[in-house]
Amino acid sequence: MARKLDLRSGRPVWTGYRAPRVPVEPLTRDLAVEVLVVGMGVSGAMVAEALTADGHRVAVIDRRGPVRGSTPASTALVQYEIDQPMVKLVPQIGRERAERAWRRSRLAVANLAARVEELGIACAMQARRSLYLSGDLLGAEDLAEEQAYRRRAGIAASLLGRGALRDGYGIGREAALLGFGNLALDPRKLTAGLLLAAAARGARLLAPVEAVGFAHSADEVEVATKGGPVVRAGHVVLATGYELAPGVPARGHRILSTWAIATRRQPKAIWPHAVLIWEASEPYLYLRATADGRVICGGEDEDFTDEAARDALLPAKAAAIARKLGRLLPGVDTAPEFAWTGSFGATATGLPVIRRLPRRPRMHAVMGYGGNGITFSRIAAELIATEVAGRDDADADLFRGARG
Repeated sequence: MARKLDLRSGRPVWTGYRAPRVPVEPLTRDLAVEVLVVGMGVSGAMVAEALTADGHRVAVIDRRGPVRGSTPASTALVQYEIDQPMVKLVPQIGRERAERAWRRSRLAVANLAARVEELGIACAMQARRSLYLSGDLLGAEDLAEEQAYRRRAGIAASLLGRGALRDGYGIGREAALLGFGNLALDPRKLTAGLLLAAAARGARLLAPVEAVGFAHSADEVEVATKGGPVVRAGHVVLATGYELAPGVPARGHRILSTWAIATRRQPKAIWPHAVLIWEASEPYLYLRATADGRVICGGEDEDFTDEAARDALLPAKAAAIARKLGRLLPGVDTAPEFAWTGSFGATATGLPVIRRLPRRPRMHAVMGYGGNGITFSRIAAELIATEVAGRDDADADLFRGARG
C-alpha cells in the first residue's frame, strides 16, 4: 500500500511505562463497514473514537498492530502553538486564515482534554504553560510582534524579558513568550485508551492486516488486504502517519528525521510549573517534564529520510541534545536514560494536510503533522467525523495542503 518506513529506533521513554493492552483479532473473511480506518496510531485512534461516538460502524486495521508505529516516538508536547509562528504564517496564508488556524488548534487542545476526562483515560494528562524562547529566528522585538498577532486572534500570551525569564525560570535568554492552556501526556496510554473506547462501542480492531489496494466506486471503497480478505467501506481514512499511500498528494509535504532523549527521574530539578519549552530557532530544541520528573528533550532535526543514516546518528545526536539541555538548564542531570530517533512529516506552513483524495471523495488522508502531531490528530478526527456525517466544517479549507 505504501512505502514501508522504519519509523523509529532506539528506546522511547514511553516504553518504560505500562500502557493498557489493546486486544485485536485477525481478518479471516470479507468484511463490510461504514468506515475503515487504516492505522492504529494516535491519529487512527482519535478518528475511530470520534466516528464510533457518532454511531458509525467502524473497523481499524494496521499492518504492525496497535501503537507500534510513530506514536511511541512522540515527545507529546500537546500544544496549540503551531510550529510556524503567526509572524511567519500570516505572510504565507493571510491574517484571517492564520488566525483561524491558531484558534482551531487551541480549540482542538481544549476538546482533547475534555474528551480524555469524559472517557476517563488514564494517560498522565496535565495542563501546562509554555515558554517560546527567543532564538536565531525570532529575537525580543519579533516576539513582541508575535504577542500582538496572538492577542489580535484572541490568544493570550505574556512577554517576558531577560530578567523575568532568569528570575522566574533560571533561563538565560533575551526574551520569551509565556503561553497558557497546553497539555502534557503519555501518547501510548492515550492511544490505547481511545482504541479501547472505540472497541467498546463495537469497532473491530484487526491486526496484523495490511491494505494492498483500493478500488473506488460511487458507493464504496473496496480494500484488498494482504492474504486475501476484502473490506468494503463507505469511507476509508488513511491514518498511516508518515507512510504515504499511493494516490495521496505529497506536494508540499516532506519527511524529516528527529532525535530525543529522556533523563532519569529528578523531580526536584524540574523548573517552575514544568512549563513546556521550545525555541524560535532552526532547528529548535524542545523539552518537557514527565509526571514523575523525567526531562524529555528533543531536536537536532534534519531534512532527510534515510533510516540507516538517521539511526547511525543516534549516539552523536543524543549527546548534542544533552549538551544543549545542560546549557539551557544547568541544574538538570542531562545523562540520557532513554534515547530514540524517528521520522516525521512537515509542511511549509506547519499545518497538516487533512483532505479527501482527488477524484476519490470516499477516501480521506491525514499527514504533515510537524511538531503538533497529537493536536493535529484531534483536528483530523473532528474534520473527518464532520465530513462522514455529510456536513461541512468551517475550517476544512485551512488543511487541504499546498492548494488550500
